[in-house]
Amino acid sequence: MTISRDKLAVDPHEAHTLSTVVRNGAAMFLAAASGATDAIGYLALGNVFTSAMTGNLALLGIALAHRDGARIGRVLVSLVCYMVGAAIGARVARSPQPGDPVWPPAITRALAIEAVFFVAYAVVWWEVGPGSDIYGKAVLLGIGAIALGIQSSAMQRFGSGLGLNTTFVSGALIKLVGQLATGHRFRDIRHHLLVLVGLVCGCFLGALLVLHAPTFAPAVPLVALAVTFCAAGWQARAWRRAAKVVVTDTIPGW
Repeated sequence: MTISRDKLAVDPHEAHTLSTVVRNGAAMFLAAASGATDAIGYLALGNVFTSAMTGNLALLGIALAHRDGARIGRVLVSLVCYMVGAAIGARVARSPQPGDPVWPPAITRALAIEAVFFVAYAVVWWEVGPGSDIYGKAVLLGIGAIALGIQSSAMQRFGSGLGLNTTFVSGALIKLVGQLATGHRFRDIRHHLLVLVGLVCGCFLGALLVLHAPTFAPAVPLVALAVTFCAAGWQARAWRRAAKVVVTDTIPGW
């Protein structure tokens, strides 16, 4: 009697480690897309955020105190559209499942829908420009908020314990500090720092372009998403290679 002994074509531990690094790098770029869009919204679209909903709720309270109807309207547009995007993202990405790969394909599908909205965002921006009227700004705010709502829900597919939220990063800061303070190794929690760095860099680039080269401002989230799709494609190929089972030898006498 003979039994075929199978093993993975790729060392699963090595593949998982590299895939995790690529995933965390992609999360950093997604955070940059979020930061850039927030900077554009705040500087060019009426001092409103498109993903930082905690900040928007604070702005709503301030606007109510000042009886600033225009600001209230802009904040509400962003809030409502963000919730719409979050619902879309949740429907597409779904919840974490046992046996999920490092990068579940459902996340890529949700980000593809986000990319469609960001393309629309760029087209509207190039058509009406940052100096558009109140309606043009509201359209841009709404499209950007839907896109980032989708991204927010999509990242939940990784699981809340992982901490790869790329649009609301207060949790990443708290986890980074808290886990360092309680003795965790930095290499195990550095993805929190990557998300924070990505957000700040995205804000910097978005603000810099709005102030000095506004035509190119929408390119930041588009480039960030393009890099993310490259990472997702690599992840899909790596997962297929790691899951491929080959017969390496035959053991006689079993």
